[in-house]
Amino acid sequence: MTSASVPPAAAVRRDAREKVTGAARYAAEHTPPGCAHACPVPAAVACGRITAVHADEVLRMPGVLAVLSHENAPRLGDADDPTLLVLQDDRVPHRGWYVAVVVADTLENARAGADALRITYAPEEHDVRLSDDHPRLRTPEEVNGGEPAVRERGDFDAGFDASAVRVDATYTMTALHNHPMEPHASIVWWDGDDRLTAHDSSQGSATVRDTLAQLFGLPRAGVTVVSDYVGGGFGSKGTPRPHVVLAAMAARHTGRPVKLALPRRELAAVVGHRAPTFQRVRIGAGTDGVIRALAHEVVTRTSTVREFVEQAAIPARMMYTSPHSRTGHRVVALDVPTPSWMRAPGEASGMYALESAMDELAVATGIDPVKLRLRNEPDREPDSGKPFSSRNLAGCLREGARRFGWEGRDPRPGVRREGTGLLGTGVAAATYPVLVSPSTAEVHAWPDGGYVVRLNATDIGTGARTVLAQIAAEALGAQLEAVRVDIGSTELPDAPLAGGSSGTASWGWSVHKACTALAGKLRAHSGALPAEGMSAFAGTEEEVAQESLYARHAFGAHFAEVEVDTVTGEVRVRRLLGVYAAGRILNARTARSQFIGGMTMGLGMALTEGSTMDLAFGDHTERDLASYHVPVCADVPAVEAHWLEEEDPHLNPMGSKGIGEIGIVGTAAAIANAVHHAVGVRLRDLPLTPDRLLPHLPT
Repeated sequence: MTSASVPPAAAVRRDAREKVTGAARYAAEHTPPGCAHACPVPAAVACGRITAVHADEVLRMPGVLAVLSHENAPRLGDADDPTLLVLQDDRVPHRGWYVAVVVADTLENARAGADALRITYAPEEHDVRLSDDHPRLRTPEEVNGGEPAVRERGDFDAGFDASAVRVDATYTMTALHNHPMEPHASIVWWDGDDRLTAHDSSQGSATVRDTLAQLFGLPRAGVTVVSDYVGGGFGSKGTPRPHVVLAAMAARHTGRPVKLALPRRELAAVVGHRAPTFQRVRIGAGTDGVIRALAHEVVTRTSTVREFVEQAAIPARMMYTSPHSRTGHRVVALDVPTPSWMRAPGEASGMYALESAMDELAVATGIDPVKLRLRNEPDREPDSGKPFSSRNLAGCLREGARRFGWEGRDPRPGVRREGTGLLGTGVAAATYPVLVSPSTAEVHAWPDGGYVVRLNATDIGTGARTVLAQIAAEALGAQLEAVRVDIGSTELPDAPLAGGSSGTASWGWSVHKACTALAGKLRAHSGALPAEGMSAFAGTEEEVAQESLYARHAFGAHFAEVEVDTVTGEVRVRRLLGVYAAGRILNARTARSQFIGGMTMGLGMALTEGSTMDLAFGDHTERDLASYHVPVCADVPAVEAHWLEEEDPHLNPMGSKGIGEIGIVGTAAAIANAVHHAVGVRLRDLPLTPDRLLPHLPT
């Protein structure tokens, strides 16, 4: 394996000009004639019942068309996700739960009406405090992804007790929020009682279509959802959210198109978040650093509305050799908003704890952190026993160390100093599973030499239009400029949502199959194409359903150099470098963007992003970008992303693995490990803000 110095392909994003010129239209930018505006009203108590909705006062205000609440809102059908069953009863499960929506002729009038709406409550005692000894903690049967909550191999207690070197540490993280650039928004209208159209900011319009059809008792063919341009999601738009349901309710009630865009300050309560965690990691090893026993036990929270359990201990089941293993999850249902998907769910939080503990083991054994990880490389996936389809973590660690200049690093903490700054370097590994879902695609050839690829993929900023065109052009043997890609609407052939770093693998497989079939038809055809052209359609349900004989994962290594100011306590990341093994990289330009974006989110996770719960009011305290600090350009002066040339024949026809999420997975641990190396004190609570560091710094 060698580092990719010459990118295999670096096509410019197809939608770049449309985005920078404003020609790309996002959900809230569609305004049909007669469009009304809706503004939701969040609950003002953390738990209780609604006793009165004083709608009559608001209905007298200028421009107000309707006030919907549980008293008069349309009744909804069953939902797989109960967070969507808004305005159906008087119950308030958490602060911020939507209890009404005001519809008016203008956005300003809708906001004024929502602000003026008086709702009275019968509050009940609430519980929003997560602790690792909460009396209602329980072990669920499964965690996200359908994985068992608890797994054991060997005899962990005996293996740990017999180990010459033992690490036992607990790591904590606050809640984290997705904060996409484009807030959640929808424009919805009805054509009669049986035809619904929505433009929705979503990572998967097919899922939104199916959900709306179920909720409103419509056939799937009666619902059209368009998500052609989406300004980020990071998981928060991976499933339908209440805004599109409220907009559909309001449009049905008023008989007019209705636009609803959520205020950013309300997103923390209604679109999901990464739940806070307590993570205890215990590692027993020999003096040679080889792990004999490993336990990773997670405590987290969910809501009383829906169970969502972050699968943070899953990576520990497969990452390193561990003959004696125990991994488990416990959860408590609190009166809090429902957590949900956030970039690299499970892996991002779990690998922070695991890779921090590995650094502690390196210190305890006196072994270089890179060499320690290399000594614990498994021959097969420890949990399943399957061989890896490819596992080039060792190559990532070695190449990253070479590029970063790791050799010759002084392992002693707190010895490098420049002025008032203490300098340190850290490393962490990363992994993310290869996921794929069934997809369909259609491709059409025209007599003029052009091709059109059609499927309901969603581009959430990753460059899907560009990469799918590259896959099609390669399979067709055509010039890239001859291929057009139509995506983002349920009027197109069905395709799965953009999530789990599975989009390109899932969509691309069906595109490759359809284009290969069309290329065969064209080779067999003699003479000019007919005026109507020629088409091919393909689906991958049969291929995806086949269980792989291999454990399939992407891997990476992160290296960080930090400077800790001993006067202010600020941590500055001077260098951040990632090296990845993720199969064939289809587009170097968009891939590098994805890797760097993930690493930047990991930096925020380590240093700036945190969300605490107000115990008295039952609300997230940091609810906007003034108080919830996402990294800005000044925070990331030098970020590098590289990859290895990796050929893996056990994936898909393109040989690609997902890359959207692995960039975040090990970054926080690498930075935290670098902070320890800089100051000589191990802080285990993220984010590493100045107030936490200052008490431990030399004067």
